[in-house]
Amino acid sequence: MPVEFIGFITNNNASETIVRSGPVLDPPYIETVAKAHELAGFDRALLAFHSTTPDALQVAQHVLTITKSLKVMIAQRPGFTAPTLLARQLATLDQFYGGRVSLHVITGGNAIELRQDGNTLDDKDERYARTSEFLDVVRLEWTSEKPFNYGGKYYNVENGFSQVKPLQKGGIYTFVGGGSDAAVEVAGKHADTFALWGESYAQVRDVTARVRAAAAKYGRPTPRFSLSVRPILADTEEKAWAKAEHILERATALQDQTGYRRPNHATDGAKRLLALADQGTRIDKRLWTEIAKLTGANSNTTALVGTPEQVAEVFADYYDLGVSHFLIRGFDPLVDAIDYGRALIPLTRKLIEARDQPRGIAAE
Repeated sequence: MPVEFIGFITNNNASETIVRSGPVLDPPYIETVAKAHELAGFDRALLAFHSTTPDALQVAQHVLTITKSLKVMIAQRPGFTAPTLLARQLATLDQFYGGRVSLHVITGGNAIELRQDGNTLDDKDERYARTSEFLDVVRLEWTSEKPFNYGGKYYNVENGFSQVKPLQKGGIYTFVGGGSDAAVEVAGKHADTFALWGESYAQVRDVTARVRAAAAKYGRPTPRFSLSVRPILADTEEKAWAKAEHILERATALQDQTGYRRPNHATDGAKRLLALADQGTRIDKRLWTEIAKLTGANSNTTALVGTPEQVAEVFADYYDLGVSHFLIRGFDPLVDAIDYGRALIPLTRKLIEARDQPRGIAAE
């Protein structure tokens, strides 16, 4: 089974340890980071969605324009754009840029932020039910060869049809994220890959089993799985842990400077990371939870700390648990993306290829 590395392209140079100094939308920075990801050997890069940030669809189009092979993973939230329209927008991009588009569906666990976009559906299970209908319609737009009707609670379409189809046969590759039972159900029905945050081996076993069972109910093949984590690397393990502690100090100082307070609306995914942090600062071989604890696990904030060889070994462990995609980003986004390409990415690919050979698994 091939392994894939997914990067993260921010709209400006900022992180938990870096205060933004340039504009909110910084095109030269976006271009530099995108090209760095391509040169570093990343397969694709995530463009995030938030209720107050630049539009990920348009940023992704710019990234596709200035790169040659890097794929994009465009985050979108159901409920803001009609599914028929989004399906055609993505299919058009996919045709323009040689099948390099993928969709990351995030339903959203923070009702306060959702209301900033006029989304007043507060019940989370209802939001996931709407997501399922949304993806039903999107898939019909991508695949139907004649007009279709769709009648649901949240979406009703009469004679829907898209003249433009994705270049990817069967529709654009779709990631689904979320930590709740409702998210797992949606993933079982719709996901090509289910996206986890950086969880422990035990948590990964639990979630992947639940997603597999959900997919089986719909007669679908098991989705692939993605793990999001923040590698902290150095040429010795001692230096890597010292670097991690320095990152924690900088993140704490930045929170003190900005007056940041931990959110009190933790999503199910965040609750899982915080429960992990309650077990200790170092989990399994080298999963570090301090930044998650500091920030309220507001995004993928657990880290793997060690040498490139040591972190690659942990990636191989996750691969043995069924994870084939690794979404990695650093606390210094541009510098770390380049650093990952020097050793971590090629080492991981080589190690997993060596593990696959005795099993007779061919890389694509």
